[in-house]
Amino acid sequence: MRNFFLIRFAALIMAGGLSFLAAQKPVPAPPAQTAPARRGRGPALPTGPTPRLPDGTPDLSGVWMGGGSNSGDITKGLKPGEEVVMLPSAEKLMKGRKSQDDPQANCLPFGVPRGAPYPWRIVQTPTHTAATHIFILYEGNIHSFRQIFMNAKHPEDPDPTWYGHSIGHWEKDTLVVDTVGFNDKFWFDYLGHPHTEQLHTIERYTRTDLGNMTIEVTIIDPGAYAKPFTTAGKARLQPGEEILEYICQENNIDLQHVNAPAQLP
Repeated sequence: MRNFFLIRFAALIMAGGLSFLAAQKPVPAPPAQTAPARRGRGPALPTGPTPRLPDGTPDLSGVWMGGGSNSGDITKGLKPGEEVVMLPSAEKLMKGRKSQDDPQANCLPFGVPRGAPYPWRIVQTPTHTAATHIFILYEGNIHSFRQIFMNAKHPEDPDPTWYGHSIGHWEKDTLVVDTVGFNDKFWFDYLGHPHTEQLHTIERYTRTDLGNMTIEVTIIDPGAYAKPFTTAGKARLQPGEEILEYICQENNIDLQHVNAPAQLP
């Protein structure tokens, strides 16, 4: 399955524009039952209840595939009833973009909520008591990571970064991640939907059972969009998998030939 995604992502790059963090030993979860073998690529998902840590919060740790938006066109990954309404300045910027300028095609971080067809890992620490930090480790692009500070506050004037400054808290069984302090460099999708440094995201991670997690991301950016909108997606646990070292090739000489408007691969 990994080879399938590696080959597919390599094709997307060409056509579209192209452990210091070791998790502590997790608390044993209820015995998992493997679902009957199913047709198609990849192993069957494990079944069972949502695992929990000693403090009662859900254990989100593990290797996952999937995400909270449509990386090709963010408008195709919206929560039902939502719509994307761009301001004229944002629409003009998007129409002028070329695939060769896509930061992701140039080996740069993909920001929030855009993803890639590679696995990613959640690490919660500590695990014997309430987590103070949650990390998201990405295999794709530049092997980047996010850190979520639990029950903390944003700095008054955060330095703009690719993944912003994230703080988290629990609302029942849902991890809510509030992020500000983004730069304006990454694209939301292959079509080049933009954002400004006013971007504010609210992510909601809910592990519905042992093998599945729902992810909703609310986009708030009054500098580029007339109103907030929310994407919805799902991630699936990858039992027995590990994230691997992946090197995104710099100086992609093919980008000069991809001189078309931003578009789907």
